[in-house]
Amino acid sequence: MQQRKAIVILHGKQAMNEDVREAVKAMRERGWALDVRVTWEAGDAQRLVNEALAAGYSHIVAGGGDGTLRDVAEAMGLAGGKASLALLPLGTANDFAKAAGVPLEPAGALALLEQPPRPIDLGRVGDQLFLNMATGGFGSQVTASTSEDLKKVLGAAAYLFTGLSRFSELQAASVELKGPDFHWQGQLLALGIGNGRQAGGGQVLCPDAMADDGLLDIAILPAPQEIVGALRELLAGEGLFVRARLPWVEIKCSQGLDINLDGEPLQADSWRFEASPAALQVHLPVDSPLLSRPG
Repeated sequence: MQQRKAIVILHGKQAMNEDVREAVKAMRERGWALDVRVTWEAGDAQRLVNEALAAGYSHIVAGGGDGTLRDVAEAMGLAGGKASLALLPLGTANDFAKAAGVPLEPAGALALLEQPPRPIDLGRVGDQLFLNMATGGFGSQVTASTSEDLKKVLGAAAYLFTGLSRFSELQAASVELKGPDFHWQGQLLALGIGNGRQAGGGQVLCPDAMADDGLLDIAILPAPQEIVGALRELLAGEGLFVRARLPWVEIKCSQGLDINLDGEPLQADSWRFEASPAALQVHLPVDSPLLSRPG
């Protein structure tokens, strides 16, 4: 029988969340020893993960938005060890959790601690790891510039509102991508490199991505001659994306490319993304759409 002890690393904004408190209480009544730690500033998640691993916790729960989930997953992936991760999605978008089928209600999410963990991949760029997706181009600018206040009022629709308000800024980037038996060069509007399937509050960029196949899904939206017409076709469901599934991909962009890494904005003119297979043990639903081999 697994050790029923876990630490919950909770984003500071959720410290007074009554649903979380009730869910933690319910799990304790079911025999789980749950210790709760709250983040306050940048770097807290990594510090708390390292302290939890040093203290011998076998289960770590990440409670917060996509950024918090990435921070905890990255810290666990970098540290190694045998601890498993459970996701407690409490953000605006919750993109990875939704794609993975993790319940958005705290009680249901915490109950997944009682499901056996499954090995999943992480994405890597440089010395950073990511759980869900890296996006590039216009979409990443929208995600980075959507205000927290707007998210509170509009929820996931805030990303769409910001994108529409910045439509006049829509510009293509001249990019070259190379990977095993893959080469693409041209002007793109948006780029997705997915371990998960969606980003930016529900935009499904990599609809067939699996989190346990050792590969990253690549989605390129080329810049057409007539942008308005292309967007009309895109909204009608016609396939404009160039897609690939690769263990790694190298990207070059002479004018610099904005990348959003699970909520963290980055910029450079060259990148190398690669999959880190089976880098993390995660408690997911048995029938999670992101698992290629159901439990």
